[in-house]
Amino acid sequence: MSGRGHTFPMDFTIRAVRPEEYEALGELTGQTYLNDGLLLHGENDFYLDVLKDTARRARESEVLVAADPEDGIIGGVTFALGGTPWADIAVPGEAEFRMLVVTPSARGRGVGEALVRTCADRARGLPECARLVLSTDVTMVRAHRIYERMGFVRTPERDWEPVPGHRLRTYALEF
Repeated sequence: MSGRGHTFPMDFTIRAVRPEEYEALGELTGQTYLNDGLLLHGENDFYLDVLKDTARRARESEVLVAADPEDGIIGGVTFALGGTPWADIAVPGEAEFRMLVVTPSARGRGVGEALVRTCADRARGLPECARLVLSTDVTMVRAHRIYERMGFVRTPERDWEPVPGHRLRTYALEF
């Protein structure tokens, strides 16, 4: 992503995460997954450390934030190219977004959708990228509706379990 960022009419900016924001975004990501019941083993879940390690994600992929002039970081997402370390399901020729989070106080303001649109614009701008893919928890019904409204379609043949018993739904946006 460029350092310019993209301003949405809402009142926040989407841009690359800055090193001084790694800890705050890591905490937001971890707490969101905990509070939304997305970690099978709660605070003892191995994945919590992965979610909090924004510095590593920023080194190995692209990490974007939604920044509000008054509230600071109100959301974030990880964008990865297929075949790279942070791509769970994307293969070469695809891009993927993961770890999409929005602070509870900012939900309903279009923050999540703006982060997804920024990922879609980034992927669409890559000459070899045919689609943007994602995995989502089966319980995230509100998010599923947003993805479908944005043009993502279900790809049930790609659904998977990161750990036994935790089924994830998949979606793709074709370009």
